[in-house]
Amino acid sequence: MRRALGVLAPALLLPIPALAEETVKLDTGNTAWMLMASALVVFMTVPGLALFYGGLDKSKSILNTIAMSFVAFSVVSITWLAIGYSIAYGDDVGKFMGNPFQYLFAQGISGINADTGYPALLDVMFQLTFAAITTALVSGSLVGRMKFSAWIIFCILWSIIVYPPIAHWVWGGGFLSEDGALDFAGGTVVHINAGIAGLVGALILGKRKEPVLIPNNVPLVALGAGILWFGWFGFNAGSALAADGIAVYAMLNTTVATSSAVLGWLFIEWITAGKPTVVGISSGIIAGLVAITPAAGFVNPVGAIFIGAVAGVLAYFAVAKLKPVLGYDDALDVFGIHGVAGIVGAILTGVFADPAVNESAGLLYGNPGQVFIQIKGVVATIIYSGALTAVIVFIAKALTGLRVKEEEEVEGLDGTQHGESAYNP
Repeated sequence: MRRALGVLAPALLLPIPALAEETVKLDTGNTAWMLMASALVVFMTVPGLALFYGGLDKSKSILNTIAMSFVAFSVVSITWLAIGYSIAYGDDVGKFMGNPFQYLFAQGISGINADTGYPALLDVMFQLTFAAITTALVSGSLVGRMKFSAWIIFCILWSIIVYPPIAHWVWGGGFLSEDGALDFAGGTVVHINAGIAGLVGALILGKRKEPVLIPNNVPLVALGAGILWFGWFGFNAGSALAADGIAVYAMLNTTVATSSAVLGWLFIEWITAGKPTVVGISSGIIAGLVAITPAAGFVNPVGAIFIGAVAGVLAYFAVAKLKPVLGYDDALDVFGIHGVAGIVGAILTGVFADPAVNESAGLLYGNPGQVFIQIKGVVATIIYSGALTAVIVFIAKALTGLRVKEEEEVEGLDGTQHGESAYNP
C-alpha cells in the first residue's frame, strides 16, 4: 500500500455520512481493479504458496505443509475481520496501534471512499489478504516438526498481536508513517515481519531430526513460484489502490526486478555450485518479488532492476552459505529469502525512490535521510516481530505442546497429524 494510505487512513476508513454517500460516485474501474487485485492475492496463498512450500517439503509431510497455508488463510480471515483491521486502521492510539474496538467485525464501515471511489468494505477485503499471506509465510520455517494444533494457536495470536500493529506503524498513521517511511506494499509489514518470525520460531523449535531436505516435487515448486509471480501483480500493483499510473509503475517494476533477481540467483548458483537449478530459479523469483515490494510504486524501472539483482545475489548467499555456517534450521528459507530480500528492498527503496514516479525522493535524488528512516523501520520491525513471536511460540507450547514426537517427525506429519497420505499405493 502506498504511503498515502497511512496519511489518508482516517478519511478512507471512517463511516461515510449519508450526504456523502449521495454525492460520492462509485468508480467502477477502480472497484473492478481492486476486486481483481484482492482475488490475485488470495490466489498467491491458496494455491500458490501452498504448492510452493508443499513441493519443497519432504513427501511424507506435503499435505501438512499445504494445510498450514490453507488454515493460516482461514484463521486470519476471521481474526482480521473481527479485530485485526481495527488494530491496524482504527483511530491512532499513541502512534503504536489503532483503536481495537472501532471496527469490530467491520461495523461502521460503509459507503464509498471519497479518495479511491471504491466501497470502503473492499479495503477490508484487500488488506485481509495481506494479513493472511504474511501469517502463512511464517509456516515455511516451521514445517516438518510443529504440531498442527500449535500452528493454529500461533496463527490466531500472531495475526492479532504482531501483524496489525506493524501495519498501523507504516500504513495506519503510526510512528513510521509520521517519520515518512516508504513501504509501498509490505517490505517491512509483510516480508521482514514474516522472515524474522520464521527465524525465531525455527530457533525455538530446534532442528529437525532429518535436517537435510530434498524437495519432493520440483515441478510443484515451479508451479507455485509461477502462481506467486502472477498473483504478486495484485499484491504490488493493487497497492496503488487505483487503476492509475502508479499501478503501472508497480506492475512494470515487479516484472523487471523479479527477472533480474532470477538472473542474479541463477548466475551466482551456476558459478558457485556448478549448475543452475530450477529450485534456485524459483527461489530467485521469490527473492525478486519480495525485494521490489516496498519499492514498487516509488522507484523507476532502472532502480527496480538494480534492487532485484542485489536481492537475488544476497538471498542466494543467505540460503546457501549463511544458513549452513550459523546452523539454524529455517526449513524452507523464509528468513533467507523473505527476511533478507525484504531488508534489501526496504533499505534500497530509500536509495532509489524517484520523485518523478511518486513524489518521494531517496538518496540518489538528494534525500540521504530517507535511508536512515528506512533502516529505522527495518530495525523496529525486527525487534517487535522477533520479541512478540517468541512470546507467542512459548504460549502455544504451554497450551498444546510445540513439537511432534520424534517418531512422528520421522514417520511424516501427513499420517501423524492428518491421518492421510499424498502418495497412497
